[in-house]
Amino acid sequence: MKGSLINLFVKKRRYVSYIVISLCLLILLGSALFDLVLRYYIAGKNIREFPFKIANKEYPVLKFPINPDISAKAIVIMDKDSGVVLFSRNPNLLFSMASTTKIMTALVSLDYYKMDDILTIQAERVEGVNVGFKVGEKLSYESVLYAMLLPSGNDAALAIAQNYPGGKKAFIEKMNEKAKLLHLVNTNFADSIGLEDSRDYTTALDLARLASKALDNEVFAEVVSTKTREITNITGENKYFLKNLNVLLGVQGVNGVKTGYTAEAGQVLVTSKKEGKHTLIIVIMNSQDRFFDTSKLLYELSGGVNFLPIHP
Repeated sequence: MKGSLINLFVKKRRYVSYIVISLCLLILLGSALFDLVLRYYIAGKNIREFPFKIANKEYPVLKFPINPDISAKAIVIMDKDSGVVLFSRNPNLLFSMASTTKIMTALVSLDYYKMDDILTIQAERVEGVNVGFKVGEKLSYESVLYAMLLPSGNDAALAIAQNYPGGKKAFIEKMNEKAKLLHLVNTNFADSIGLEDSRDYTTALDLARLASKALDNEVFAEVVSTKTREITNITGENKYFLKNLNVLLGVQGVNGVKTGYTAEAGQVLVTSKKEGKHTLIIVIMNSQDRFFDTSKLLYELSGGVNFLPIHP
């Protein structure tokens, strides 16, 4: 009888041990499976959407899902370092881009001009916003760049294209060539300003990618983060006070990037926001109130992103 009880006790202990071991194996298997699925999701969904590298072996995840009640018809929120899209609404829908065109104008011109190159104003009273340059006036490229990106001067954007070798036509060709190099497959430029609504078009996703690339340029990043600046022509005779149209600069870590508006495009805003050591890019297109819409997104994003480690 005693032997039977001992055997029974041993069998029960073995049975419990098997259960414990099985549970441990299931937990390990489940963890490995979860990691595999997560890696597949990140690599499959996001890398196919945009060739990106994971900076510091971290990827971003929203702590809580967001569903913003805003007027913008297209939205993209993207982590600049990784290219991971955290949130989107109609990311591949085509819209006129208005003056956010000038992000590409700046990027192409920075590839060619030196900051102290002298540009000659060849036209004045361009349609839309003007800084007030006069025909024949000469300014440094640096001054014209600030004039284009802060108050969104159309006369400045035109001057940049007109002074390029081959003039406006060659400059626009270079803009579209650059778009192809950056894999902006749903983007087309017809001018350096953003007034050609029917032929200037992009998507919120392409615009976020363009802004991400532009911010890699230290000069561009510095200019778009500037609130005000005074410039002069080369003689010092004429002075121009420039004020950035982006009223969100300095709010909740905002340090750029560019506004845009035409009647067809509606209100457009590309925003860069510092989130710890990372940068988030927010694009809204065809909005009725770009600053209100972006402010709501900034509020939802504040402290709402986790950057999780990825192990090789």
